[in-house]
Amino acid sequence: MHLTFIGSGDAFGSGGRLNTCFHVTGRSVNFLIDCGASSLIGLKARKVPLNEIRAIFVTHFHADHFGGVPFFMLDAQFYSRRTQPLLIAGPIGLKSRYEHVMESSFPGSAAAKPKFDLFLVELAAGRQTRVAGVDVKPYQAHHGAPGGPFLSYRFEAEGRSIAYSGDTEWTDGLIAAAAQVDLFIAEAYFFDKKVKFHLDLQSLTDKLPAIQPKRLILTHMSDDMLQRAAALPYETAFDGKKVDF
Repeated sequence: MHLTFIGSGDAFGSGGRLNTCFHVTGRSVNFLIDCGASSLIGLKARKVPLNEIRAIFVTHFHADHFGGVPFFMLDAQFYSRRTQPLLIAGPIGLKSRYEHVMESSFPGSAAAKPKFDLFLVELAAGRQTRVAGVDVKPYQAHHGAPGGPFLSYRFEAEGRSIAYSGDTEWTDGLIAAAAQVDLFIAEAYFFDKKVKFHLDLQSLTDKLPAIQPKRLILTHMSDDMLQRAAALPYETAFDGKKVDF
């Protein structure tokens, strides 16, 4: 399995990094984890064959994780001329949020029927399902109002496993989501400063013995964390980083 960090940044472009977007491929699977506003730029810069992407998994509806969907869709419709089906999966409310983000980004686009089959799949925390050849189990993240549309994910495909924290302050659900996974991608927004709805490295480090991931990569780092990255005892993400696992 292969993963490329198309974008590893936060909402504010810290370090000049693109918004969150990870591209995962294997023998048969091909999907994105999040599609932030700058994702199409990053995907084209990396020369990713867009029409081969089968699914987009969205953790939540903030623009730095979801705002790239309208650009991806219009490219698929008018430039890449996609014919293959596309599946977008995300938290409860995805269908209405999709219509809203399309219409607010490109008025009139929400009513335009794609020239390919589009499936919008809403995922409930705690309920495992199989999507585009991937077994995915969402967990409730804490990035806003309790029980809101914020998810962490555990993905299993082709005998390998990936977990992604999404944006969240510490929640014990991350232990189950990432326990002994082959690759755990975790937000580390600050080093030890506690910020509501975001995960700091110290909180994550304290819980790592309970998680025991085979590989950990930190992402979604603020300027505070980026200044410390070279001295950290953990692997960190950067735009364009490629990972085999």
